[in-house]
Amino acid sequence: MSDTLRPPGAFEDVEGTLAALPAQRRSPSWARPDPIDELADKMAEFVAAAVHPDEVAAALESDGMSDDQIRERYGVRNSFALAEELYGRVARNHPEPAEPPHDPWRIGLLGCLLRGIVFALPGLGHVLAAPLLAGPRDGFGLPSGTVPMLAGALCGWTWNQGLAHRAYTWLGLGDRAAARRVLLVGTPAGALLGSLVALAVAGPARPGAVVFAAGQSAYLGAATVLLVMGRERLLLAALAPVTAGAVVTVLYPVPDLARTALLLVSLAAVALLGLREVAPAARESGEGGRRSVLAALLPRGSRRHGTETAGRTGVPRPASAGRSAGGKRSAAPRRRGVAGRVGVRRPAGSPPQTRGAESSGRTGVPRPASAGRPARGKRPSPPRRSGVAGRLRARRSTPRRTAGTLPYALFGLGSGVLVLHAALGDVLAGAGTTVAAPAAVALTLSMGPAEWLLYRFRSGSLAGLRAGGSARAFRRITGGVLVRCLAAYLTALLALTLGTSALWPHATASTDAVRLAGLLLLGAVLWTGLLLQSFGAVTGTAVVVCAAALVQTEALVTLVGDPNRVALLVHGTAAVAQTVLVCTRLRRATAHR
Repeated sequence: MSDTLRPPGAFEDVEGTLAALPAQRRSPSWARPDPIDELADKMAEFVAAAVHPDEVAAALESDGMSDDQIRERYGVRNSFALAEELYGRVARNHPEPAEPPHDPWRIGLLGCLLRGIVFALPGLGHVLAAPLLAGPRDGFGLPSGTVPMLAGALCGWTWNQGLAHRAYTWLGLGDRAAARRVLLVGTPAGALLGSLVALAVAGPARPGAVVFAAGQSAYLGAATVLLVMGRERLLLAALAPVTAGAVVTVLYPVPDLARTALLLVSLAAVALLGLREVAPAARESGEGGRRSVLAALLPRGSRRHGTETAGRTGVPRPASAGRSAGGKRSAAPRRRGVAGRVGVRRPAGSPPQTRGAESSGRTGVPRPASAGRPARGKRPSPPRRSGVAGRLRARRSTPRRTAGTLPYALFGLGSGVLVLHAALGDVLAGAGTTVAAPAAVALTLSMGPAEWLLYRFRSGSLAGLRAGGSARAFRRITGGVLVRCLAAYLTALLALTLGTSALWPHATASTDAVRLAGLLLLGAVLWTGLLLQSFGAVTGTAVVVCAAALVQTEALVTLVGDPNRVALLVHGTAAVAQTVLVCTRLRRATAHR
């Protein structure tokens, strides 16, 4: 029927083709252009690089646009509706940076190797201290005084690992003074604790071993101060007398008095250098100084001694920040706009909001603290939590004193026990009379390359975040970097073990295949544990390492099997568990931020 309504050829030209459509009607000259198109042209570069409309909404609110202005000017409901319009009208364009992106994980190899040497050089002090440890072998088959020395060393490793974590936490927050205060109080306490442990193990019958263990504890504490504060070169210079004395002792006989003098000179140098590092904190006097020292020792989130945390980021701020003149806490401003919708929080390094600057509506523009308050009275305080549910919520939101530091200390204890088993397992089990010192020396020296390879992995994972176009591609890139870094560390550990075994007298047993395999698996456990620590996943690795140390100690006490085969089985199981933890933790891209 429609054919009867149009004359034949009405829309065809003489050649049988469709006629040209009439030109579109143009807007009159008096009509204004679409304001949203104008805004899209103005913000084209920013909108094209945005990954979500909420990012555009945040930019609109930061420019001070209110919802009333947006409705009047652009005819849409609010900033989010306008952001969606802009996001839909502008094509996506994510330009590559003009310069190579900054890599915060790039670090020099020389500095890490220097730290590994500094870790190993104190072992030369045992060569000079041979007269202090002279005597018949004890019930474990070890030289006299070895057990008190090892007990003090384990105590020092455990304590200083936790102390270093607490100090590094304050350094990460930019509070170097608080880190010094932590070291000022924690270092003498750790030295005293290590000395008491050695005295309890040795008893009064071995004063020379107790004296050496006390000096060792003091050295461990002072060396921790220098390493945390980045003074590796000073520590290396302070160890020069011990290093030179040990080399001379190997070649020529050295009197006992000279040996003791060299040990005391190096110990005094390290102690004085450590004291110089914490001297600014030691000069604090008065009640305020004592309170600041105690506040630095408390975990982040504690509200005692004049400090408390700013929000959930854990940044310390004065206890009076955010309080009114009467001492009452003012109510926290409500989150509005994009911050309330997408959960944006204040960065950890930014200063907290105080009474003088509070959020102003949706735009986030600071306003005076008194703006918007009644003429008389103060802003009402938030209701106090009451009842069992409120107390439980308050308890869950309050961090425990040892929640952050204890896993690091336990990791230091477990790894120290595993290293001692690698060095003394044969002697303690009665399967040999020679200490596997090259294994301990190689593990200690390998901590330098291990640290550098940890930085290389973080750098490679950051590059994978930029290069990977999907989650699967990112996991493939990160997995390749992990395999290469772990293989490089095990290669360095193998080379160091073979080198020290070749130079060490009577160390042919260190090249046994079973012993080497167990040592390499132990290296894999330690390196993956340090990797998990660098990502904050310390609880799982502390459990694995401590469980491995406990199982190996129980097997040694009960004399179950050959020590080297037991170590191979225990280290292999721990390495598999650590690998599972690494794959579970690091497969998510959010863990590498």
